Amino acid sequence: QVQLVESGGGLVQAGGSLRLSCAASGRTFSRYTMGWFRQAPGKEREFVARITYTGTYVDSVKGRFTISRDNAKNTVYLQMNSLKSEDTAIYYCAARYITDVSYRYWGQGTQVTVSS
Repeated sequence: QVQLVESGGGLVQAGGSLRLSCAASGRTFSRYTMGWFRQAPGKEREFVARITYTGTYVDSVKGRFTISRDNAKNTVYLQMNSLKSEDTAIYYCAARYITDVSYRYWGQGTQVTVSS
C-alpha cells in the first residue's frame, strides 16, 4: 500500500512559478513510476508528467514544467514555471509499480490557480 500526500498548490499570477511536492509512504519508492495528472473544471483528468528515471511530459507543458524525484526522501516534485491560466486545475500525484500499466495509488489533489 502506498499513500500519497501532495502539497505546494496555491494562487499565482500568470508567468509565475510553483513547485508541487508529493510525499509517498513505503520502503520501495524507487520501484514506482510517479506521475502528475490534472483536472480542470468541466474537463477530463489529463496526464501531465511522469518519471521513473527520466521525465516524460505532455506537449502543453514541455519546456515549462520539470518533474524530479528524491528517492531518499520518498518525494516527487513538479516545478512549474511560466504558468498560464490554462494550467489552472487540481493536480494529482499518482504511483504505479514499475512493471504495472495502470496507476493504482492516488493522492487527494492540490489546487493550482493561475490568475491572468
